[in-house]
Amino acid sequence: MSVLSVTLFIAGFILLVKGADFLVDGAVITARKFGISDMVIGLSIVAFGTSAPELFVNIFASIDGNSQIVIGNIMGSNIFNTFLILGISAAIFPLKVAKNTVWKEIPFNLLSGVILFILASGIMRFKFGQGMIGRGDGLILLILFCAFLYYLLMSAREQQGNIPAKEDRNDVSALRITFFLLGGLLLLNIGAKWVVAGAVKIAELYGVDKRIIGLTIVAAGTSLPELATSMAAAVKKRPDIAVGNIIGSNIFNILFILGISSIIRPLEFLPVNFFDLTVVIVSSALIFITMFSGGKRTLDRWEGLCFVVLYITYLWFITRSPG
Repeated sequence: MSVLSVTLFIAGFILLVKGADFLVDGAVITARKFGISDMVIGLSIVAFGTSAPELFVNIFASIDGNSQIVIGNIMGSNIFNTFLILGISAAIFPLKVAKNTVWKEIPFNLLSGVILFILASGIMRFKFGQGMIGRGDGLILLILFCAFLYYLLMSAREQQGNIPAKEDRNDVSALRITFFLLGGLLLLNIGAKWVVAGAVKIAELYGVDKRIIGLTIVAAGTSLPELATSMAAAVKKRPDIAVGNIIGSNIFNILFILGISSIIRPLEFLPVNFFDLTVVIVSSALIFITMFSGGKRTLDRWEGLCFVVLYITYLWFITRSPG
């Protein structure tokens, strides 16, 4: 086994852990200093920042015309985010969220998946089963993303008058906040890149099929920043940042990244992509359902463990089913 591959893998994880720690601390300081809720910070700064790997991978894949990498990366990442990351985070510390999140952000996450299914299926073009996300569809996704950003902006403005800024955070300089946020994001993205590179090399050395590497390591690898950040937030008992990071990342992935990708080059949806998209929609629906089972507005430990089992089941299925 290559020493360089193992070194990259280990060093990458170290950077991920430290980067997540920086990002969560920076997010909390920002929220407290400006009187904004953890959820809004998680849905915006944290979520968009941790989705940077998916964005860069998809831009280059779209330019190269590889629609299956583009679609597979987003579908795989969203499933990984919901089932594995939320599952592990809830197992560490039950994730209780605000009422507003249950009735607005989580349903919007579900709606984005449903809209993508409608656009990809060709229903709006009266060509059901066409399996294509064209430039016009991408524009629709981007318009919806702008609507989501507007909602976040309005939420932040409303909360500034209702959530008092902490006095002990008011003396924190903008430079220090920037250092925490940008430093955390930089470490997360470098760490994710190194972990993926090391894992791919190790998998190739053991003769693992490249299709399986793409479906698992690459999709999961681009979600490592979300994993590290949400786990760090759970350990620090910041459930709104942990949940907001995942919900915001999922919405960002579908509406913004797929929107941009399809404008660069139209994306062909294959039957296997519709299966994965269905799993994405089901996983989003399950987040909403868990808010009413067990603890009120809480993803409990046992529910988180069920999510992890569902991800393992999904992984088992795709690695044994034909292309």
